[in-house]
Amino acid sequence: MLYPLHHHRSEPADMADREADEPPSRTGSPDGESQVSEDKWLLHQRLATRELIDTEVSYLRMLQLCAVDIRSRLQQLPQGDLDVLFSNIDDIIEVNSRFLQDLQETDSREEEQVQLIGNLFLEFQEALERVYKVYCANYDQALLLVESYRREPELQRQIQGIIEAVVPQAGPSGLSFLLVIPLQRITKYPLLLQKILENTLPDASAYPVLQRATSALQDVNTNINEYKRRKEVASKYTKVEQLTLRERLARINTHTLSKKTTRLSQLLKQEAGLVPRTEDKEFDDLEERFHWVSLCVTELKNNMAAYLDNLGAFLRFRPQDCDLDTPGGPVAQYRNLARDLQLQAFPEFKQRLEGLVWQPLCSLARALAGPQNLINKRLHKLLDFERLEEKLLEVGSVTYEEEEARHTYQALNSLLVAELPQFNQLAVQWLGQILRTFMALQGDLAKQVLQTAEGSLAQLPHHRLPELAFRKLVEDALGQASHQLRSFQEDFEKVLPPPSVQPLLPGAERQVQALLSKYGPGKLYQVTSNISGAGTLDLTLPRGQIVALLQNKDTKGNSSRWLVDTGGHRGYVPAGKLELYHIVSSDEKLGGQAGPREDARHLTPERIPAPVPSIPTRTQVVAVYPFAARSSHEVSLQVGQLVTVLEAQDKKGNPDWSLVEVDGQRGYVPSSFLAGAPSPAPWGWSLPS
Repeated sequence: MLYPLHHHRSEPADMADREADEPPSRTGSPDGESQVSEDKWLLHQRLATRELIDTEVSYLRMLQLCAVDIRSRLQQLPQGDLDVLFSNIDDIIEVNSRFLQDLQETDSREEEQVQLIGNLFLEFQEALERVYKVYCANYDQALLLVESYRREPELQRQIQGIIEAVVPQAGPSGLSFLLVIPLQRITKYPLLLQKILENTLPDASAYPVLQRATSALQDVNTNINEYKRRKEVASKYTKVEQLTLRERLARINTHTLSKKTTRLSQLLKQEAGLVPRTEDKEFDDLEERFHWVSLCVTELKNNMAAYLDNLGAFLRFRPQDCDLDTPGGPVAQYRNLARDLQLQAFPEFKQRLEGLVWQPLCSLARALAGPQNLINKRLHKLLDFERLEEKLLEVGSVTYEEEEARHTYQALNSLLVAELPQFNQLAVQWLGQILRTFMALQGDLAKQVLQTAEGSLAQLPHHRLPELAFRKLVEDALGQASHQLRSFQEDFEKVLPPPSVQPLLPGAERQVQALLSKYGPGKLYQVTSNISGAGTLDLTLPRGQIVALLQNKDTKGNSSRWLVDTGGHRGYVPAGKLELYHIVSSDEKLGGQAGPREDARHLTPERIPAPVPSIPTRTQVVAVYPFAARSSHEVSLQVGQLVTVLEAQDKKGNPDWSLVEVDGQRGYVPSSFLAGAPSPAPWGWSLPS
């Protein structure tokens, strides 16, 4: 039978203390001695229970002082430092407050209090582990901050003064004294339970419950230590370092070479089927999902980058600012509407898109780098682990360093299996939120454009037309625009299409001749658009550059990257930006063009002959393609430039070249680069009569 604690309050304090220090006897005794022994057991049990409750009250009060008074007074520290120092102390206070409340309620049920306490610890086991493992994992980083403050005497003096004013018992330890309190508390719970257990009769109903609770709290501390070790391993391998080739080579030593050679040997044995490969379906499924999420993020980021580039190009193109030779009315009103949208709606949309979609998307892409490093490192450590497992079977023992390598793999694997599902889930939610934000921004843009357009539409002359009349007006306008488009298309189709490759860069003929003599004409290619090299072996080339093909794939067998020679450098370029370059002589191409030397040969892109309409002499035409003069016998053209045709052929009668006059200069240009300017047709809508 359990007696209330107040039955012993009449005893002297020194006697209670003396009895608390003396463990009760567990041997049998006569009836009188048995009653005294049982009272001693109950006294020690009550003292141990009271110690648990009283120290929990003091502990929670200290936590609240840290979270409220001290943290609020340390305003001279950055918010980031405060987050590291106090970590998730608010979560700890929330869990321990509920725990203390339930603990104090057991006082009203003294006969079964010990059993209730054991059940209470079992109930809070998961919650305690969840909050304390986060705090303990961040504790070392908090200590590093404390050490950094000690190197600044003035800052350290201010911090120490604040802590001594709130918690005088902290002494000179200051912050270190406060930060270690949660670690001390979680490690003391098993000891407090063990003390209650030791003062409980083995045949009592509460004994097995207390045993399970003590074991559970010991497991909590073991799991926290393991979690902390995993976090330390993860922080070591999640760092993304941007190292140069020289720095990478400087890190190579005999140890790293031996380790990488051993891993490569293990991998080759597995590929050859000489040793079995470790199968882990749970991790493989998680890794596959992670790579799927990573691929989605990469694709969306590339598409969004292209979208922003196109949006920027659209904002730079402002036809409404051009002085078009058009009458007023609807055209002028459209220009005003386009100008309003270009000045407000579209720039605002671009700014919101960059802030709410692009930046979070880049942050998500950076967040994927750490787990990807861990996955790659796990593969390396798995090869070490498999080799050491083979050694254990053969020899029966491994060295201390090898045992550490085994534990590193187990920690990495356990960490990934435990946290990769949560990361995948959060990444998918993050990605979904980005997509929803993008769609919401598109909807806001559409609403803003419609609202802006409604005011302009109200000013149009056909705003109040009946529906049937408006439909007829639209059909007539579309018919007129269609006719104008067909006329323009017919005139445009009369012009020979431009060369499939760009003209040679100035001064490039000598380089082309060198490549031609070294590799032959079948290996020469021309760059069709500017290339910006992203990798170490990638080349940066301008449009029009001539290169020689060395290999039509890279070292990984990727046929979309070709190895080329520019005559001075070798490297990889995208295959889609190269076109075969054909060499034709000036005699074949220019015929008897006046002035060139007899032995001169011009390197020009070969074009498929097509009928070119004859251009009347002394007529004014428009240049539809740019042309760069390559000799004194040619003149340069700009798109849209007015050109006067003097002769629609060269001196040998070849119609592919025309003698023209541009800005007072005379010379030859390709006839296919010229087109007659169509007579302007009236634009805009008019009211039906």
